[in-house]
Amino acid sequence: MGILDGFSALFSSWQPAFFAILGTLIGLVGGAIPGLSSGAMIALLIPVTYYLDPLAALALIYTVSKSSDFGGSIPAILFNTPGTPQASATQIEGFPMTQQGKQGKALKMAVIASAQGDLFSELLLIFGAATLAVYAAELGPPEFVAIYFCAFVIIGGLLGKSVIIGFLSVILGLALSLVGTDPITADDRFIFGVNELLDGIALVPVLLGVFVLAEVFSKAADKAYDIMDQPIAGKSDDPTDSYVTFAEYCRVLPTMLRSTGIGAAIGMLPGVGSAVACFVAYSEAKRKSKTPETWGKGEIEGIAAAESANNATSGANLIPLLTLGIPGSTAAALLSGVMLIHGVEIGPNIFTTSYDIIYGVFAAGLLCIATYFVVGYWGSGYVGALVGRIPANMVYPIIFVTCYVAVYATRQATFDMVIMTIFGLIGFLMKRLDMSLPAFVIAFILGPGLERSMRQTFLLDEAGGWIFLERPVALGFFALGAFAFFMRLRQRSE
Repeated sequence: MGILDGFSALFSSWQPAFFAILGTLIGLVGGAIPGLSSGAMIALLIPVTYYLDPLAALALIYTVSKSSDFGGSIPAILFNTPGTPQASATQIEGFPMTQQGKQGKALKMAVIASAQGDLFSELLLIFGAATLAVYAAELGPPEFVAIYFCAFVIIGGLLGKSVIIGFLSVILGLALSLVGTDPITADDRFIFGVNELLDGIALVPVLLGVFVLAEVFSKAADKAYDIMDQPIAGKSDDPTDSYVTFAEYCRVLPTMLRSTGIGAAIGMLPGVGSAVACFVAYSEAKRKSKTPETWGKGEIEGIAAAESANNATSGANLIPLLTLGIPGSTAAALLSGVMLIHGVEIGPNIFTTSYDIIYGVFAAGLLCIATYFVVGYWGSGYVGALVGRIPANMVYPIIFVTCYVAVYATRQATFDMVIMTIFGLIGFLMKRLDMSLPAFVIAFILGPGLERSMRQTFLLDEAGGWIFLERPVALGFFALGAFAFFMRLRQRSE
């Protein structure tokens, strides 16, 4: 009865359902603006969540992340400019179809594949996460230390141009998470006489600085203000080129199902991301195609593969967050930040401590899928036309000003504005050094949890570390982390 209870919670007042739909529309339009990543959109909206109840806040953030995955395909198809990194695979086949006057067919195929992949992923989350959480709830501090180790190894190894740079991103995030007061001894740590840091570095300024302000600085440095430079092509005279026929749907259905499975499987792995899932699914579909020579020239099956995998990661990447407390993606990390702000416990106990809230979020996800399918199927072209009219030189100045207004409105603290600026510069330098911002943020958020688990572990075992040898699950996660590290080094050497 969980999901029915979730819909009951979602519609118990006007706020949760309203913000779920609003988040869907924001994500759809925002995802269609190249350069405005879903992470940036979510970070900008986090200050708003302070004024909402927990379910409405989480519904807003979750639906923005889901619909932006599809929204990024709109400019990829219409303008040859992906709105999000994962839409690059859609662009390969989508824009050639637009050049042929088949943009209507391409957009409708994208939204059908996105909704189908997303629905499967959401159902997997709804029925799978709670089951896994039952087993995860039996784990103790030693197991969670091993899980954190495994997650950091995977995230550090995969997110970044090199293994070393990836791990440096993780270490920097962990180090900054220690700033503040020691939770046991109450001693000051790394505050350097700044009393405002006694409670640690506030999360919202960090997120806004790293994901939004750093992007504005990068665009200013590169003088990259142009959003789109491709006009929308004329439409084909053939009426069947404006929609997906039943025969075409049946032809690509096996590809969509296979790509959905690929996306869901990859989505459950921390740090891998939807962009990887899209290209893996696209490559696999092309490999299995009987006419690979048509690919790259406007093959509708390629759009189906990329978009199915893209959105199939959406729900799946929340599974490690809700079962183990480990965010598997940037969106999941930001969602976990909102949970922390609203006092929602992250991890397997969430299904008992916040039952109505979490199933309400699941219901919001299903409402989101239905909403962006309807709007996307009949309105994608209008969204593209709207985005194409946005004055390019106005986007980032508005975002810059909005950052400072938003961060001040959160706690009315000018010090938060200083922190955001500092982390904006840190994020800018990290981008220039090809360091991983998602790995940094995930480590920053998980740092206190790792410290707590390590201290609890050593209280259980005064001999120091031998307890891990007595815990098969902990040894398994340590072994998995070591294996992932070895494979990453092997891949780099090749």
